[in-house]
Amino acid sequence: MEMFTAIGLNHFLTISALLFGFGMFAVMTRKNAIVILMGVELILNAANINFLAFSKYNGGMEGVMISLFVIVLAAAEAAVALAIVINIFKTFKTVDVSSVDTMKE
Repeated sequence: MEMFTAIGLNHFLTISALLFGFGMFAVMTRKNAIVILMGVELILNAANINFLAFSKYNGGMEGVMISLFVIVLAAAEAAVALAIVINIFKTFKTVDVSSVDTMKE
């Protein structure tokens, strides 16, 4: 009797769903802009796991290519978003997104 089973598609999808859930929880419940950005990164990583898992089990390279594109997109998003957060901090002296109501200053 074998104690361990092979890692299948359902394992990858479960991990991806957990990462997506944690990311959505961070985006929906937190007020700190940095934590919200980390939640967005978790959501993008969950999508990458799905792309790679389906690519592995379907035998194609499309998922790998889309995953590489998502990684590049996430890097660009992080750079632009952090620049915006730094600008918000310079203006309002906080990274709390609920206290930032206008960008007039």
